[in-house]
Amino acid sequence: MSTKEKALEQLLVNEKEQNLNEIVLYNDDVNTFDHVIETLIYACDHTSEQAEQCSLIVHYKGQCTVKTGVYDDLEPRCTMLLDAGLSAEII
Repeated sequence: MSTKEKALEQLLVNEKEQNLNEIVLYNDDVNTFDHVIETLIYACDHTSEQAEQCSLIVHYKGQCTVKTGVYDDLEPRCTMLLDAGLSAEII
């Protein structure tokens, strides 16, 4: 195995070992579906279909995981959701 292959393998192992977190979006009685959908597209890089599905899950179930990843990637995204008036947290 070449040095380059070993480095790539180690990188993949390190990625698997990183703790993943989730942004959970919570239902509220304030924001419209359109606002939630637009915000998810902007903050979480959702497609319009993903954002619409998440908004419906939040509406009917009370919450939905909208993004999974490492904390450093999720923190600014969650901040954007909060700044837009949505209720969310990283778990």
